[in-house]
Amino acid sequence: MAIAKTKLTLIEVARQLFARNGIENTTMNDIAEASKKGRRTLYTYFSSKRDIYSAVAETELNNLCLQLEGVLKRDMPADDKLMLFLFTRLNAIKVVVVRNGTLRANFFRNIWRVENVRKGFDLKEIGYLQTIMEEGVKSGIFEIADIPQTARLLHYALKGLEVPAIRGVFDLNMNNREDRALVNDLIFKGIKKNKY
Repeated sequence: MAIAKTKLTLIEVARQLFARNGIENTTMNDIAEASKKGRRTLYTYFSSKRDIYSAVAETELNNLCLQLEGVLKRDMPADDKLMLFLFTRLNAIKVVVVRNGTLRANFFRNIWRVENVRKGFDLKEIGYLQTIMEEGVKSGIFEIADIPQTARLLHYALKGLEVPAIRGVFDLNMNNREDRALVNDLIFKGIKKNKY
C-alpha cells in the first residue's frame, strides 16, 4: 500500500512540475526534491524522465477511462449512452490537456510519444464503443453490419476532433441543444438526404 502511494505521489508531483515548467525544464532531481522522497526513491520506481512522463500520461488516460466507464454503467438507451460518451470523451480530453498547462504544447510537439503511451487507451475506447453498439443492436435501436469496424471508425473520428477541441477551435457542449442535435443527426442520420 505504501509502495503504491509513494509511486502515485511521485507521478502527481512530476505531473505538476511538467505542467508548470515543461518536461524539458524539469529534472529528475526537481521531482525528487519536490516530492520530498529523494533521488534513490524516485529511481526505485522510474529509471528516467521518459519513464515518469509515460506514467503521468498513463495516469491521466486511466482517469479518462474511469469517466468513460462511468458512462458505460449508466442505465439508459444505447443512443443516449453513445451521445453522452462522445461528449464526455471530448470534454475530458480537453480538460486533461488544459489541466496540464505546458503539457499542451508538448502534446502538439511530441505527438508520437503521446500516441505510443495511449495505445492501450485507444484499444479500451474501441471496446467501450463496441459495447454500446452491441447494446444498441441487441435492443433494436441500432442496425450495424460490422460493429468492430464501426467502433474503430468512430474512435478515429473522435481522435480527429481532439486537436481542434483542445485548441478551442471547435467546441461542442452537451448542454447546448444545437450541438446535441448536430452530433445526433450526424451520427444517427448521416448527411445523405432521406428519399422516403
